[in-house]
Amino acid sequence: MGLHNLQPAPGSTRSRKRVGRGQGSGTGKTAGRGQNGQKSRSGYSRKRGFEGGQQPLYKRLPKVGFFSRVEKPYAINVEKVKAVAELEEITLETIRSVHRMGKNVTRVKLIGASARDLAPRIKDDAITTSGN
Repeated sequence: MGLHNLQPAPGSTRSRKRVGRGQGSGTGKTAGRGQNGQKSRSGYSRKRGFEGGQQPLYKRLPKVGFFSRVEKPYAINVEKVKAVAELEEITLETIRSVHRMGKNVTRVKLIGASARDLAPRIKDDAITTSGN
C-alpha cells in the first residue's frame, strides 16, 4: 500500500448531481429549481430574517433594553451630606452610622468639590472618591 494507490472505501462517495443536462437526466430544463420565481434565478441568496416582503418578525416585536450586571456604586455628595465629610475614619460602617442607605449597598462613591480631600481618611476599598 502506498500513497499512489489510496482509494475511498466502496460506497462512501457519490458522483455530483449534474443539473440542466437534458430531460432524460431527470434534472433537465429547470434544473430542479421549479418554475419561475426569485428562487429560480441565478445569484439568488435569501437574506437572514427575510419573509417574502412581509415585515420580518424581528421588526414586528418591540425593542427590549438591557440590564447591566455591573453594580453601580451608591453616590454620596459630601457637599450636601456634611456628616460624612466630618468623619475621622471613612468606612462603610461609619458612613452607615451617619447616613441612611440600603442594606444591599456594598460600594460607595464620594462626589463633590471637596471629595478629593477626603481620600486620605478612607480606610475601606469599597469607597472611592470622584478624583480616583
